Parts: sequence; C-alpha cells; structure tokens
Amino acid sequence: MFTPDLPIETERLHLRAFQPADVTELHAYFGDPAVHRYLYSEAPADLDGTREVLARRQQRTALRAQGDSIQLAVVLRETGQLVGEVLLIWTSEEHRQGEIGYLLNPGHRGRGYATEAARTMLALAFDRCDLHRVVGRLDARNTASAQVLTRLGMRREAHLRENEYVKGEWADEVVYAMLAREWRDRRPATAPAAP
Repeated sequence: MFTPDLPIETERLHLRAFQPADVTELHAYFGDPAVHRYLYSEAPADLDGTREVLARRQQRTALRAQGDSIQLAVVLRETGQLVGEVLLIWTSEEHRQGEIGYLLNPGHRGRGYATEAARTMLALAFDRCDLHRVVGRLDARNTASAQVLTRLGMRREAHLRENEYVKGEWADEVVYAMLAREWRDRRPATAPAAP
C-alpha cells in the first residue's frame, strides 16, 4: 500500500487531496463541455453533478490494490487557486505498471503546470511505488497532451487506429510510456527523489 505524504510542493504548485470547498473551482473547468472533447466523460450538467465527481476524487488518495488511483488537486502556490488535477493509477501489480493523467483548466494551459504536476506523479510512481513502467494514453487528436508527455521524456510507443468508439465516432489512441531505468537516467544526479 502507498499513501503519499500530502501536500506535495513543487516549484509553482501545491498538490493536495481534493476538498469539499473545491466544488466551484472544479466546476469552472470540469463543467465545461469543451474540456471533455478528448475524454470519455461528459461535463456534469450542474454543480450537483460536479459535487458527485468531487466526492469520487476525494476518495482517490492511496494505492492499496491494483486499480486504485491517487488523484490530486493542482493548486497554484502563489494564489491558492485550483487549476486542475493529476492522476496516478496502479494498473498492474504483477507487472508493476501504472498510468498517469492530468486535466487543466483551459485558462491555465500553456504555462507548464501539467508537465510540472505530472513529473511529480512519475516521481511517485518510480521512486516511491517502485513501478517498472508507466504509460500515458490519449486521443490522437489531443496534440497538447502529447506535447506534455514528450516534455516528460516519455516515448511514443503506439498509435492504435480507430480502436475506441467514443462519443459517436471512432477515435485513434496514442500510447506513450517510460520505464523506471529511463526515469533514473533522465533525472540529474542532483535532483531530489520523489516527495
């Protein structure tokens, strides 16, 4: 079992568990249908729907068994504003594999926050959870997300043609991955290990 010590501080971000008071800021981006363009989910219709989403996120704070996830609020250290979320899923105990994900409020994209937060999740996966391999999966049309994974040093391994039927259309999926040894090789000798 792994439960991270929270909050986690990065250069510009504060990663913490979701709180009931986050509902309005979460709804500001998660309630936007445009945010769901490349996601499997649909935007909640109202604030009550977002409260249900928030309740599920509040439960995702530890990896106890395969299939569990840690989903953290991404908050700006300078202002305390919730600007997105980051996720680590334990996908296989036997094969020591995981998956990362992230979602940012569109008004805060393009500033490197997703990369900074996701890098922390990779550090948790490899340095603290002893995972062997971590993937990032995305809709092939989501080029901004692909750029985040590339900046993290993940390698593009697969382009699966029309492998999922999502929201009334066939969609391609792209898979990026990194191995633990690649993570260690990329980290400078002076860089700290995971929080």
